[in-house]
Amino acid sequence: MIVVVLTSIKTRQETFRNPLGLPEGGIDFTNYVSIFEEQTMAGYFVNSTIVTLFSVTFTLLFASMIAYGITRLNNWLGNVIFGLFTLGMMVPAQVSMVPLYSLMLNLGLTNSLLGLILVNIAVTLPIAVFILTGFMKTLPKELYEASTIDGAGNWKIFTKIVIPLSLPSLSATAIFLFVMHWNDLLYPLLFITDNAYKTLPLALLEFQGQYSTNYPMLFTGVVIASAPMVIAYIFLQRFFVAGMTAGAVKG
Repeated sequence: MIVVVLTSIKTRQETFRNPLGLPEGGIDFTNYVSIFEEQTMAGYFVNSTIVTLFSVTFTLLFASMIAYGITRLNNWLGNVIFGLFTLGMMVPAQVSMVPLYSLMLNLGLTNSLLGLILVNIAVTLPIAVFILTGFMKTLPKELYEASTIDGAGNWKIFTKIVIPLSLPSLSATAIFLFVMHWNDLLYPLLFITDNAYKTLPLALLEFQGQYSTNYPMLFTGVVIASAPMVIAYIFLQRFFVAGMTAGAVKG
């Protein structure tokens, strides 16, 4: 990480002369200015932000409702539904590339942020359901029974009781999904060819040529792409730790 940051504030000549050393001419933020002015990095950043926020939001929304439904069923049907989502985690992304591309092409959703968002939701929904179902199963059944006796319906129980109690697990899942979607290269590479819809990981490939690579600009892009994840983890790490340990010990 130190090498990446140091390289981002060097020139190409300094990088090749002394790859692991400090900048010879002092700290220079020219690469950061150039990457936004010349490489339209701001547009790529906005695209990644849109795709990630919508993907994480709707994945959590659908996964939490599915997990709640599976928990409330608590019978063979719930186990079958949970098993189907678990099977979805076992299918490698490479296996579904060709049929998925064919489907998106027929729907006219290639080269669009909407298509990328829908694919992200479908691909990460199984893992989100798996995590949230495991947590919701630890919630006491007495809560559901008491709420039902008080006249609360499923929607009220879900929004007023289950969601507030599941916030640590939802936060941990959100961070996990955020990292997956923000760093995703496979699906943007598969579905996006128009520069207007490229995301940050895909845009970083522009700095790699057939015969040479602009390492200072590439590492500058890496620093910019990594910054939101580092900031998010710093401010949300307590939720992440709480979510990973929630339900591990039952009183």
